[in-house]
Amino acid sequence: MFKKLFTAFVLMLALTGFNNVLADDTKVIHLTEYNGYFAADETLAGLKAGEYTIIITNKANKLVGFQIQDLETHEQLDMFPLEVGETRTTKVTIGSNGFRYRCPINPTPWYEVSVN
Repeated sequence: MFKKLFTAFVLMLALTGFNNVLADDTKVIHLTEYNGYFAADETLAGLKAGEYTIIITNKANKLVGFQIQDLETHEQLDMFPLEVGETRTTKVTIGSNGFRYRCPINPTPWYEVSVN
């Protein structure tokens, strides 16, 4: 019985991608860009400084972009265009200042995110 439960638990971890969280401290944020705004799958409140993988999907039905900066210094962490329907991934280090992001092509306001 225990062996079956353990096997099911390991399979569940593998299918949910939780094993990637165990392998390193990189956290994942999923952002979807629509026409004029972003939506996040995860809550962005209470984030900690550290390594993040940000996955951005373009659902705006036109060329858009993604720009991410340090919240206080405005140091560029990454910036790139996204074609219609495209999903791109970026890995960034978020410091204790927090970060801000926007679309410079399909103008959106800056989304400012503090960290704990």
